[in-house]
Amino acid sequence: MATLGIPLLIRFHRHSHFLFYFQFIRRNYSIYSSTPRCDAVDVVDDPRLFLQSAREQFKLGFSSVEIPVSIFHQLNCLRPRPSIIMFTQLFTAMSKIRPHPPLSTVVTFSHQLELSGLRPDCHSVGILSNCYYRLGRVDFALSLLGKRLKLGFPADVVIITTLINGLITSDQLQPAIQLLDEVAKLGLQPNLITYGVMFKGLCRNGDNVGALNLLRNMELKAPFKPDVVIYSTLIDGLSKDQLLPQALGLFKEMKVKRILPNVVTYSTLIRGLCSLGQWDYANDLLAEMLDSNIAPNIETCTTLVDMYCKGGHVDEARGIFELMSKRGVLPNVITYNSLLNGYCLRGDMAEAENLVDVMVKDGIVPDIVTFSTLINGYCKSKQVDKALVMFEDMRLNGTRIIPNVVAYSTLIDALCKENRLQLALQKFEEMKDRGVAPDVFTYTSLLDGLLKNAEIDTAVSLRREMDNNGVAPDIYTYSIIINGLCEAGQLTKAVEMFSYIDAKGLQPDVTTYTIMIKVLCRQRLLGDATELLRKMEDTGCSPDKCTYYLIIKAFLNANNVVKALDYLDSMRSQGFAVDATTPLFLGFLTDPNVIDADKALLQKYILERQGEDMNKEVNDD
Repeated sequence: MATLGIPLLIRFHRHSHFLFYFQFIRRNYSIYSSTPRCDAVDVVDDPRLFLQSAREQFKLGFSSVEIPVSIFHQLNCLRPRPSIIMFTQLFTAMSKIRPHPPLSTVVTFSHQLELSGLRPDCHSVGILSNCYYRLGRVDFALSLLGKRLKLGFPADVVIITTLINGLITSDQLQPAIQLLDEVAKLGLQPNLITYGVMFKGLCRNGDNVGALNLLRNMELKAPFKPDVVIYSTLIDGLSKDQLLPQALGLFKEMKVKRILPNVVTYSTLIRGLCSLGQWDYANDLLAEMLDSNIAPNIETCTTLVDMYCKGGHVDEARGIFELMSKRGVLPNVITYNSLLNGYCLRGDMAEAENLVDVMVKDGIVPDIVTFSTLINGYCKSKQVDKALVMFEDMRLNGTRIIPNVVAYSTLIDALCKENRLQLALQKFEEMKDRGVAPDVFTYTSLLDGLLKNAEIDTAVSLRREMDNNGVAPDIYTYSIIINGLCEAGQLTKAVEMFSYIDAKGLQPDVTTYTIMIKVLCRQRLLGDATELLRKMEDTGCSPDKCTYYLIIKAFLNANNVVKALDYLDSMRSQGFAVDATTPLFLGFLTDPNVIDADKALLQKYILERQGEDMNKEVNDD
């Protein structure tokens, strides 16, 4: 839509609006929208009493569509027929029926009235526009703006705001911006709600520059100033895009302009600071919020607890948790689960168990997330038997919890890591029997266990099952398979599997490349291994210490000490230190089959580099 001027709106109305109506009728025609003959409708004995009763019914509302449909047909058959106002009141009541308002029926009835000669008014056009918007047809709602103007009705800021919101919701941001520009030409002043909708749309689409420009434009031209909602929306958008300096700048600006921040403003900034690891600043801002007598709500507290826990600051999260209770903000199951996850992440299962006891005493019923978190904590703490006990009896206070894919996958992964493969396979079959579909993590964990136990045929069969069930392997899955084939001595198959990765549109990571370099080094294909290392660096994937050690070890084993030292230099340039006590070097230096000249060359290199590192540390101090 290039422009939204008045002539275009009217043309748009003339063509698409009525075309849609006839298509709409054909698709949605039903007993509710059909127009019976008036002689088939119950005769109203006292029209005045009927109209009074109908108005009362409109105020009370409807719970289903049958009664308002009957009222519509009776109103339409009255002579003289009631004014459009009566029908508009009916359509308003119909639009409020929950949970499924008969919007398509309202559209059909509106057009029946217009085709029969009953002229719409500004309110009936507004209702019809709203119905189109809620039906997801913003284009037809937009066409009604042209019709409204053609009929001589003034433009309505409420309708304009609804249309702008509809365009933004349907990801048509540019037409929404154009419409906002057009309304100014109509002499219509957008209100704070209109601007709020625009800011929300711009920030949601990541157009922070456009949002900031709109803020300055609003300050210059609007008869009112931005409020705390608009500033909070902007700060939220900037924080989510990690533009924290700009967000903090707006925060200071609003305080200078005496626009008091609210709980949303503070929560947004604290969340942004936590996501960037600026915990001290986040704590200061939290203290400022509390000192300003701005009480955090349950959503704010839960978000803060979750972020502090994920950042490893469990004690601070517990402090926020306890502060909630003191201020009368009662934690819910999500808050408890967030703190529980913090304890489980740091392996403090005793505190995790105590927290669950407190949770139950406070009347909070644990859910599947609670149990999955505990199971994961036990597994990470090498207490798999405890995890199994909890898994087998997910029952607390008489509530039965059915394990989901996360609980099953966590347990299967832990069993595979403990080499309890048969029990892992048993759980795998059990989850499928219970209708729980395995995901990529489930399959990858089992593949890892099978390949480590040289169960190649079973692993191949499981890989086929993944494809049959539409579960796409990720790069970690391929790394597991390549490593398993390598360990089983099937190096050719490992190379073939690596070649599939590009075809699948995946980018190898450092683990995948390192495994593949290991395969090539074992085959003594050092030229291919070094070429792959170059390709790895060219794609922006930095080798780690393990990658370098594989190449260095391969050249040492090939008695090519000079080449090994070249890669030692490359390794050091990436910030990795050379350690003479590494088994790789100790093994080479004590190997009787290595000539003394090569040993001396390596030993001299290590001593020189260690001396350089020591001097650097002294200079830095």
